[in-house]
Amino acid sequence: MKKTHKNVYISSVLLLGTMLSGCTNNQLEENTPADDKTKKEHMLWDFEKPEYQPFLHHHHATTKLIEQQGDHKLQVMFAAKAHHESDIEFVNSSTWNWQALGNFAFALDIENPDKASTQLYIKTVDDNGRAQSRSVVVPAESNNTYYIELKGADLNTESGIRSNPPSWHSSYTPVLYRGGEKNIDVSKVTKVTFGTKGLLADKQLLIDNVRLIKPTNFDTEYLVGLVDEFGQNAKRDFSNKVSSTKQLLAISAQEQRQLIKSPVEGRSMFSGWQAGPKLKATGYFRTEKYQGKWSLVDPQGYLFFSTGIANVRLANTTTITGYDFDQKYIKQRAAGDLTPEDSIGLNTAPKAAWPSRYISSELRANMFNWLPDSDDHLADNYGYRREVHSGAVKKGETFSFYRANLQRKYQTRDEQTLMKKWRDTTTDRMLSWGFTSFGNWLDDDYYQQNRLPYFAHAWIIGDFKTVSSGNDYWSPLPDPFDPVFIKRADITLATVAAQVNNSPWCVGVFIDNEKSWGMMGSVNSQYGLVINTLSVDETQSPTKAEFVKLMKGKYQDIAALNASWNSNIASWHEFSSGITVKNINQQVEADFSTMLFHYANQYFAVVEQATAKHLPNHLYMGARFADWGMTPEIRNAAAAHADVVSYNYYREGLNDDFWHFLADIDKPSIIGEFHNGALDSGLLNPGLIHAESQHDRGVKYQQYMYSVIDNPYFVGAHWFQYIDSPLTGRAYDGENYNVGFVNVADIPYMPLVNAAKEVNQQLYQRRYTNNVN
Repeated sequence: MKKTHKNVYISSVLLLGTMLSGCTNNQLEENTPADDKTKKEHMLWDFEKPEYQPFLHHHHATTKLIEQQGDHKLQVMFAAKAHHESDIEFVNSSTWNWQALGNFAFALDIENPDKASTQLYIKTVDDNGRAQSRSVVVPAESNNTYYIELKGADLNTESGIRSNPPSWHSSYTPVLYRGGEKNIDVSKVTKVTFGTKGLLADKQLLIDNVRLIKPTNFDTEYLVGLVDEFGQNAKRDFSNKVSSTKQLLAISAQEQRQLIKSPVEGRSMFSGWQAGPKLKATGYFRTEKYQGKWSLVDPQGYLFFSTGIANVRLANTTTITGYDFDQKYIKQRAAGDLTPEDSIGLNTAPKAAWPSRYISSELRANMFNWLPDSDDHLADNYGYRREVHSGAVKKGETFSFYRANLQRKYQTRDEQTLMKKWRDTTTDRMLSWGFTSFGNWLDDDYYQQNRLPYFAHAWIIGDFKTVSSGNDYWSPLPDPFDPVFIKRADITLATVAAQVNNSPWCVGVFIDNEKSWGMMGSVNSQYGLVINTLSVDETQSPTKAEFVKLMKGKYQDIAALNASWNSNIASWHEFSSGITVKNINQQVEADFSTMLFHYANQYFAVVEQATAKHLPNHLYMGARFADWGMTPEIRNAAAAHADVVSYNYYREGLNDDFWHFLADIDKPSIIGEFHNGALDSGLLNPGLIHAESQHDRGVKYQQYMYSVIDNPYFVGAHWFQYIDSPLTGRAYDGENYNVGFVNVADIPYMPLVNAAKEVNQQLYQRRYTNNVN
């Protein structure tokens, strides 16, 4: 007889071959430790019979049935070699109808027999193409049940948190929401995908008892009272959780005794490889290919590899409190100077003004067990955001528990004293942990510290025209042919130059970040920028005017373009006014590629010229491409102008299949962002890459870093970020990730720190001599 999961008693099993429909709510009930009723579930596949086989599809993965003590499971082998993504799909072209189930979840048992954890990406798609994307870590040598909520009240709750705590009690593990549509059409489900991405080694999982379950034991206060006075999870215990300021002071005093204030032995004053060869010294950082490997060279001429932590600043430590003020008060406090970004302390309300404070979101306000009164000295840590990217409210009061904990820790309200102590401790940590630099998004107050190399950064913002790739996740793309953009680029780099002040400690400058240049996968997504720009009038778009010039120069006559494109555009006037390209043949695609490169080449040329003008001694580090938002045309344009091409890449490590283009562009490259996180931190979301524990975070950190260090094209990699996200989500967009080297109480995660120390200790020997102790 088929064995069931240890927490499951199945009293009724219905096998479904093609379509599940007509299920009543009382057929699906969940029994949990808190609810001791008999469980009834709707079984899809238990792999004892072949009903699943017509639905199963493979993409760079293999499956086979295995038997364990009379119980059959589906073994899935996910491939790492030569494949960026590996997955299986259960597909039903006739669709599954699960509408009648009411609130329910998709569940399955997953066993991981390997000695390494595996992050699993699960996507559920309806026949309109709407997809709910989720992910979860499957711990090493584990066997658990996982569930995906497909219909329920929580899916319609906008909390301002990327991943809420579970809304119903269960011994099962929730698969965390990652993106896409929270609510898909459950009456017409077409497929469920299970996959991996960017593996460094082959992985295997065993799945069983794929079923639908109905939760009954809801937690009506799952979003109430989440946060204690230190900004920690009030409902969970975890390592390094503090309960008093006295405890916080003791932990800090112990750490301070162990920190060092200069580079580790064998490093130059700029943290280069002092024990290595001495190359040409220019007094500033530069690049050179040394023995077939791209490298940075420090101002003294020593080989330099950049390891460090990005986003060392307080800007992302605030969370929306659920309170707001009347507009008159806000205008008085802002005095016209308050930017959309949160400024901690800028809008701290004097006691007399607090009557104008009101609750704008009961849901948000009820998350906090404590917020300081207006006359409390910790009220210094209130702030205000005039707009957000996403969340429960569009604007409102914010609070930084991290900064409040710094005040507790250093026993001062004085801004200059507080920030100096924070900066000194942070830099001491970087040096003690063996890092060679800071990463991007560094508070510019560090720029003249002259203790650790750093990277400057800036966004080019202004009232210039824009173009759209059709994605525009963070914002539309700039129109680089607009004279206003050229002017704003010049102003931006001049501002950065004033902050850097020609410091030799500045390696270079990153400009812009994760723009939606284009997405591989289809012609429309890759060339969305071109397609959308062609549809507008050239009088409204300088980039469109450039595309018109390009095509006129190539084809001369509109008839020649029509013959090549298999189109029937009446005239160049019509082409200039705006066209929709319906049939994209090979020649059209080639012309799209030409136009996209022309656009990108202008963007990077403008920024390069501004950088060379204002920061002639510093490196232009590129625009930090997201792996989901770049194309060959964009990369080639960047390589033509940037000194170093930069990428943000959130995977287990550098997968060879994805990075095949490095040899083609042959430029020094750098990872601008990567991270991982775990739920044993007390936070509600691990981050983009999941680990099973703080120890596993360290293991995954080392695996990622070694894949970068061993790659001849990379000159560094930066972890994102220094401080955990707020438990209730950062004010701007709700990110609530355990991705810090330190938590909200400014206490380091030592398993991660120790792993980084080990990597940094053998950094240069591994990179340049392949000598690993």
